[in-house]
Amino acid sequence: MPERLQKIIAHAGFASRREAEVMIREGRVTVNGRVVTELGTKAEATHDAIKVDGKLITRAEPHRYILLYKPREVMTTVEDPQGRRTVIDLVRGVRERIYPVGRLDYQSEGLVLLTNDGELAHKVSHPTNGSVKTYNVKVRGVPEQRLIDKLQRGITLDGKRTLPCHIERIRTTGRNGDEGNSWFEVRLHEGRTQQIRKMFQAMGHPVTKLKRVGIGPIADPKLTPGVWRELTKSEVKMLATMKEPKPPRQRRAARPKSRKKTAATGVKRGKVRRS
Repeated sequence: MPERLQKIIAHAGFASRREAEVMIREGRVTVNGRVVTELGTKAEATHDAIKVDGKLITRAEPHRYILLYKPREVMTTVEDPQGRRTVIDLVRGVRERIYPVGRLDYQSEGLVLLTNDGELAHKVSHPTNGSVKTYNVKVRGVPEQRLIDKLQRGITLDGKRTLPCHIERIRTTGRNGDEGNSWFEVRLHEGRTQQIRKMFQAMGHPVTKLKRVGIGPIADPKLTPGVWRELTKSEVKMLATMKEPKPPRQRRAARPKSRKKTAATGVKRGKVRRS
């Protein structure tokens, strides 16, 4: 059955659907030897020879879902023209052609999802699907609450207004009258380049440390910089549906034994006659 080219490329694990659209526009995709640049073009993965940059991609790979804690000074890309380390360099022994979903800037650290499942990558990265990224952010000084409220409502960055977000003050580091610095939890529905850094910089409180601690419903406080693991089946399902994990059931307390029954004699209690 014919499908849109960007969907076929994403299903094959070659790139996310958004990245596939860019590849098509740039003329990097061919179908049966013919260059295709129109996004509405359809093909059949089982019959047509579809190539990206000359590589045949019609054969789908098994899907992989990897959660990596990216250290600082590592690029969230497959390759880097300047020769800097990338997240792919940290994931050894994976044969499938995986790629990072979304961005996490060079000086930031925290959780990054890598996969070859283009459909899931699209759901996680696109704000219309309800995907929320959670960050722990340290900023210089102690911003007034009115500034935090302003950021939550949205401000204009680079000519475009940011979406409303949630910011919660975690703690301040000041002691003995020193103002100190502040830690916040920031939950974003979008992911522009260095958005959080630009938001707090605009308020006069530059970011000094930034960690991504959650991708949608997925978090793992046990992961350390440079360490990665496979997602579980339930985690993949939660990402696909963007549902939060259910809290564990609380066990019901055992009911106390009735005091109406006699202990061991089994003698029925009778009414006491008054004399």
